[in-house]
Amino acid sequence: MVIDRFTVPDEIAVRIQPADMHATAVGIFEALGMPPDDASRSADVLLYADVRGIDSHGVSNMMPYYVNGLRDGSINPAPQWKVVREAPATATIDSDLGLGLTIGPQAMALAIEKARDFGIGAVSATNGGHYGAAAYHAHMALEHDMIGVSCTVGGIQVVPTFGSRGVLGLNPIAVAAPSKSEAPFVFDASMSSVAANKIRILRRLEGTVPPGWIAEMDGTPVMDERPVPDQFLMLPTGGTRENGSHKGYGMAMFVDIVAGVLSGTGPGFATRQGKAHHFLAYRVDAFTDLDLFKSDMDHYLKELREMAPAPGEERVLYLGLKEHESEVDRRERGIPYHPDVVQYFRDTARELGITTPLS
Repeated sequence: MVIDRFTVPDEIAVRIQPADMHATAVGIFEALGMPPDDASRSADVLLYADVRGIDSHGVSNMMPYYVNGLRDGSINPAPQWKVVREAPATATIDSDLGLGLTIGPQAMALAIEKARDFGIGAVSATNGGHYGAAAYHAHMALEHDMIGVSCTVGGIQVVPTFGSRGVLGLNPIAVAAPSKSEAPFVFDASMSSVAANKIRILRRLEGTVPPGWIAEMDGTPVMDERPVPDQFLMLPTGGTRENGSHKGYGMAMFVDIVAGVLSGTGPGFATRQGKAHHFLAYRVDAFTDLDLFKSDMDHYLKELREMAPAPGEERVLYLGLKEHESEVDRRERGIPYHPDVVQYFRDTARELGITTPLS
């Protein structure tokens, strides 16, 4: 769910149309050796995050990381991924060190294909790179009248409850469920107190970190609000044991197991082959009547949306509603970027000798 403290203030924001930023990202990816299809898929994932207000996983934070990886050879620009183990409803993919932005959608498409045949499909991917917003891959299932799930191991900087060092990944989980007329349910959350990329946004915006989000380098939870420190560890969802951090800790381990260990990659702190991801698709009509499911989802979501809010609150939200509203607004008015981000793209395009809509 979008949190206002991560939004670029209107007074400095530069609004860019999604198509213009998409074309710019594609141009940069192709200039760095990506085939057109891979470049387009990768840009799709990034712009999905930007239009839905998931700025932590859009171009602002992630493009410099991908550009550096493509330049230094840690990301394979033209991967030849392959299925290395398969059963009727499952598969494991070797990503060939390809960027997860292009491998992930193809892996989810395979899970959807298997679910179409068998009611459920599950695909693990190993030896890969960062796959962007987890919600993108789960969301793919909606147009096929399926429930989608995706999760990934990455960013080994979360300290276990009572632990003294970071051995867990941020390990986001995303779930998307179709509806009939309501905006669909789309959940996407790191199993850390907050996505680490959002801490980077706070640093750019000169914001402060709330209590219970981060830990000192010895694992001690930071329980006062302060500027973003140079070094820190992330706490699990819940922050402290008293607030339920053992739940985030356990779910982070779950992602490590089904994405990392199950794919043969190993746990996040002892990864053998790049990053690991996991994708699930459930064909709704294999379990129940599709129209009944969608009607029940509408009833459920509308009940939440129309509920009287608690005193002092404006309204009740469900996961995916505010992102849907952000998408409507940003497709119409453009995506609000920090001026430094826009300048980064102009400078990068110039360095690569390409012309883009932002040039």
